[in-house]
Amino acid sequence: MNALTPLHDPLDELFRGFFVRPMDLHSGNAPAATPSIRMDVKEQENACVVHAELPGVKKEDIHVTVEGNLVSISAETQKQSETKEGERILRSERYFGKASRSFQLAQDIDDAQAAARFNDGVLELTLPKRAADVSKRISVL
Repeated sequence: MNALTPLHDPLDELFRGFFVRPMDLHSGNAPAATPSIRMDVKEQENACVVHAELPGVKKEDIHVTVEGNLVSISAETQKQSETKEGERILRSERYFGKASRSFQLAQDIDDAQAAARFNDGVLELTLPKRAADVSKRISVL
């Protein structure tokens, strides 16, 4: 074998093309990305603040639930586009998607004081920590 001949590895053949993303050859565009929620969670002394990116989502399509220390965010999106030439429809596309994220915090949340704002595609949650229950010692008589 000379130094210029590459070694044949059967694993190379197995994985060749495995990690390639499919392309939409009809429109020349890559397929629509799966919706996802990117988040930053910051802990402060009395609360946790969450910034979740939800571009293209309407405020009324966002749902947030808090149960103890479990926080869940879900959002639905739908897009429709249509290309017409006169009265003839040349192309019509619809996209519906749903994304959700759930995470646990170190301490229970005071859900009565929790607040949410949505501005410019960013959801901001202010999640006050629930006051720790003070244990009480009981005397045995």
